[in-house]
Amino acid sequence: MNALWTALPARLAAHAGLSLTALVAGVAVSVPLGVFVARRPRASAAVFAVTGVLQTVPSLALLAIMVPLLAALGLRGIGYLPALLALSLYSVLPILRNTVTGLRGVDASVLEAADGVGMTARQRLWRVELPLALPVIVAGLRTAAVWTVGTATLSTPVGASSLGDYIFAGLQTRQYDAVLLGCAASAALALGLDGIIHLAHHGLAKRRRSLVRLALALLVAGAAAAGATLAVHALGDGRRVVALGAKTFTEQYILARTLARQVERRTGARSVVYDSLGSAVVFDALRAGQIDAYVDYSGTLWTSVLHRGATPTDRAALRAELTRELLRLHHVHVVAALGFENTYALAVRPAVASQYGVRTITDLGRASPSLRVGGDYEIFQRPEWRAITEGYGARFRAQVSMDPSLLYEAARTGQVDAITAFSTDGRIDAFGLVVCVDDRRVIPPYDALVLASDRLVRERPDVVRALAALEGTVDAAAMRAMNAAVDRGALDPARAGARLLR
Repeated sequence: MNALWTALPARLAAHAGLSLTALVAGVAVSVPLGVFVARRPRASAAVFAVTGVLQTVPSLALLAIMVPLLAALGLRGIGYLPALLALSLYSVLPILRNTVTGLRGVDASVLEAADGVGMTARQRLWRVELPLALPVIVAGLRTAAVWTVGTATLSTPVGASSLGDYIFAGLQTRQYDAVLLGCAASAALALGLDGIIHLAHHGLAKRRRSLVRLALALLVAGAAAAGATLAVHALGDGRRVVALGAKTFTEQYILARTLARQVERRTGARSVVYDSLGSAVVFDALRAGQIDAYVDYSGTLWTSVLHRGATPTDRAALRAELTRELLRLHHVHVVAALGFENTYALAVRPAVASQYGVRTITDLGRASPSLRVGGDYEIFQRPEWRAITEGYGARFRAQVSMDPSLLYEAARTGQVDAITAFSTDGRIDAFGLVVCVDDRRVIPPYDALVLASDRLVRERPDVVRALAALEGTVDAAAMRAMNAAVDRGALDPARAGARLLR
């Protein structure tokens, strides 16, 4: 728990800075656009249609879309920028709608009186319309503030540090104290920001400048504290930081910290880990040189990155082909195979295995019309799932997608009968699940490979040598044990990564 509190200032500062900046950008766009729309009713339908569509796009989808778009423009596709753009877009609609509603709600007789005393259009806007519409505009701003702070927790999968780091990692590793801390801190930040906006509006309404100054001072102090904290962490000791990526499950958190520990031990270089990145996001970031290294799996690279058909069953031949093609097509280097395979597996509850006589995936395929299967976000769209359904004729009664951290609990409680798992996951044994044998060998090999960006190879050959020294150093039993230790809460991923090196 001490480690969680130690990291809290930096993550809270990042979350606050991201939310405030997005909110300011949203106001800068929404209020002028609202004034324009309020005076031109014909434009309102088109403007509200566009902003409404943006609001209906799921948060994670909008964040993920930003990554390739920014990379195509030559901008940084992971981290702060995609999260800022997505959050700014999300804040637009409530402020815009309330601005238009407030301005259109100003009494017509008041506007006529303003015209009667000779006010110009600009004077009427600033001295009459906006002051009278201010309560409605502020209501939209307060709604946007709470939405923005809450949605900012979803910036973790695109590599932007936030309080969502606690939530994503805590759910996956079953550290519910981290989840609680992330949620509580986010809620406190949202309530605090909402209170400051209310205080400023109350001061303006009652013409009490002291309250307005207090609200502005609180905002400035919060922004300054966030900026100072982020600056300290960003500047560090001035050395080039090695950026490492991790996908959204326990093993990836551990391996990223194994790489970080190895780099620090062999070269003295500082490193930063971007957790909970999606498969496509992390590879695109590596290819663009926005992260330097991460661990991926040979079967995933073959099917999802190279988009090849049948996967070679010879592991050495598969690695050689991947090494050659990843370098040729994407300028990505395979620098080491860690020594273990973490392949997809199908696991069932013991009661299901006993009732239907399930030992192999062939057996599971025969029983599948009566069973419900759970999988992570990706699996049902991946080539591996097509190989399973076509190779074994599996046609499950229902397919349920959920967060990987919830799969085992769903199986344990009988909400699903089978789940897609990973062969080195320690929770298979912990939950007493039965792994079905891939008797027709349709699931491709999944050797854990260390990938490095072309930039890292050019600029830091010492780091590449340190990573290459991990060749063959981790076996499946050790990986499974570390995964189990983290999932049971006995170790955090950093300590587990350090133990792997020993």
